[in-house]
Amino acid sequence: MHSSPAEFTPESPRPRTRVLIVDDDEPIRELLCDYLARFNLEGAGVSDGRAMRERLAEESFDLLVLDLMLPGEDGLSLCRELRQTSRIPILMLTARCEPTDRIIGLELGADDYMAKPFEPRELVARIQSILRRVNEGREAPSRNEAAERIGVAQWQLNTVLRQLESVEGLVVPLSNAEFRLLWAFLERPRRVLSREQLLDAARGRSIEAFDRSIDLLVSRLRQKLGDDPRAPRLIKTVRGEGYLFDSREAG
Repeated sequence: MHSSPAEFTPESPRPRTRVLIVDDDEPIRELLCDYLARFNLEGAGVSDGRAMRERLAEESFDLLVLDLMLPGEDGLSLCRELRQTSRIPILMLTARCEPTDRIIGLELGADDYMAKPFEPRELVARIQSILRRVNEGREAPSRNEAAERIGVAQWQLNTVLRQLESVEGLVVPLSNAEFRLLWAFLERPRRVLSREQLLDAARGRSIEAFDRSIDLLVSRLRQKLGDDPRAPRLIKTVRGEGYLFDSREAG
């Protein structure tokens, strides 16, 4: 039985981080739940998208471990759906090692990607790294004494809800990586930032950096900002160097 919020006291044990594992392989779900418990992570497992939706509707989780190959709806479809309404961090798993799958997963808003088979200890390290980056990103606006809303071209960036808002009422949610990337640009306007710097800011060192990962993330952010990729005004490509955020176009 779960305690109600009213029963929680300062002396109560600190709630454990909760991880929902979506994988149709029951032995893997059980293994991961048992292993996560060693690191004060509470794991729960479901086998498909329907069960995932039910658990997310009923309970609160801090991170999702999502298998790519699932019965019915696959992990990419579920990732795309989640990113329309939720910023929950997503670590994708797959038995396929095709670069295309990994690129599409990151394009859809996954925070990290691991291939099967994997070492459970590495999975825990990836989970901890993702959660650390998410927490750092949440603290970033307050550390820099930023306003709750910041003007970015025709948008207002809501730094609390992590979404872009237009005067017409259009709301565009940002993934964790997209928000961190945009924040890195806002902190360093009109400065050329290398792909390595942006990768550090958006994802952290734990993620596997491959040639197109940061380019895809920039492309996704441009699309959400309405920045024409053929003639970008906000996020400009500096050939051989990286990218530059032109603050003159942001006001």
